[in-house]
Amino acid sequence: MALFSEKKARQQLDAEASKVHRQDLETLLDRQRAIEEKVKGSGRLERFSADIKLMFSMIRDYWYGNYRSVPWKTIAAVAGALLYVLNPLDFIPDIILAFGFLDDAGVVALCLKLVESDLHRYAAWKEHQKAPSAPGADVTR
Repeated sequence: MALFSEKKARQQLDAEASKVHRQDLETLLDRQRAIEEKVKGSGRLERFSADIKLMFSMIRDYWYGNYRSVPWKTIAAVAGALLYVLNPLDFIPDIILAFGFLDDAGVVALCLKLVESDLHRYAAWKEHQKAPSAPGADVTR
């Protein structure tokens, strides 16, 4: 039997997401650096580094009102997954060598699977925001 299954990941993600409130987003954004540092040296979790940065970007744009074309359920799931990663005493404590980040990686992977389409839409929106306006377009109107 697997040490940490998709079923267990779903239970953990659902539990974390159900506890997330809008005020928690600000706290989460304040802890972004701590989470990114934890991910950087974690082995299995490190492969999700770019995804986690995109997740933080979406939460930030949601928090500041720049991007609201995403259901709260998606924001709560992403925040729940990131809060789970932050918690060192989760299902498999992070201090257990070789296995400590296995559950964190499972929760993040499941979250990405569940919110994939919303995250892709956000990434496309973000790219569109960076794109220069069309040649000859009058942006002063």
